[in-house]
Amino acid sequence: MHLQATSVHHVWDRSIAPVLTLAPGDTITVQTLESSGGQLTRDSTAVDVSALDFGRVNPVTGPIRVEGAQPGDALVIDILETSVADWGWTACIPGFGLLADDFPDAHLRIVSIDGDRAELLPGLAVPVLPMVGTIGVAVPEPGEHSLVPPRRWGGNMDIRQVGPGARLRLPVGVEGALLSLGDVHAAMGDGEVCGTGVETSATVALRVDLERGAAPRTPVLETAPATRRTGAALATTGIGPDLMAAAKEATRALVDEVARRTGVDPVDAYLLVSIAGDLAISEVVDVPNWVVSAHLDRALLAGL
Repeated sequence: MHLQATSVHHVWDRSIAPVLTLAPGDTITVQTLESSGGQLTRDSTAVDVSALDFGRVNPVTGPIRVEGAQPGDALVIDILETSVADWGWTACIPGFGLLADDFPDAHLRIVSIDGDRAELLPGLAVPVLPMVGTIGVAVPEPGEHSLVPPRRWGGNMDIRQVGPGARLRLPVGVEGALLSLGDVHAAMGDGEVCGTGVETSATVALRVDLERGAAPRTPVLETAPATRRTGAALATTGIGPDLMAAAKEATRALVDEVARRTGVDPVDAYLLVSIAGDLAISEVVDVPNWVVSAHLDRALLAGL
């Protein structure tokens, strides 16, 4: 069974009619669009980033009805395979991203994807580790709900490990579940700090099943080993009583360190940290200050 990216929607709404129905245990391949929904192309520039219509971003393919799914059940989704296009994009979008105040101007890099490498800059390619940024089921409350924030029902969670070999369990909120997905990234760091990964079109193979009466409180993920990076890292820290402020401090320090060590423009260092760096909460027990760390594989800096 195959679902093309001609069946997309731009809000969560339980009244959107399903485009097909699966039985529990069925497999399906789903085409997805890159997150601009076609507003950005290989030939786009930063001017096009500034003109993005946010009402058209993050389109998701679906919804898919699952036979017998009822509120209180768990929808069990196995990500079997994810294939990505041969290009993608990464951008600073004005007003968006963790360091939006530091980088207020639009900036765009078209990324060439070749096998297991995605080239952000000449001499700088990051590993391709495909992941599904947005995957969720219909919100039970009636009306339209933005696709941008994640919820208990999944959605735009941007969990880097939702890739091939992973199993995701979502609570079902409405009859049939109404599963949709999109916003695939060829690469993305934990935190997606600039607001984008390597945004690309993709085809995702899924197996969808049900666990009766077993809805988790929030999405639960079992990850696959291939979604983890293990290289020696450069890590910076943010320390203080506010986790968001500490996350900004750690990210800002890593961007500065990459720019200092390599000579790349700080805005490109910011993009690199977004697609290949990982934010981590390293410590939240030693009152009154907590530690957030930002990690980047040192090998990525060798070619610069």
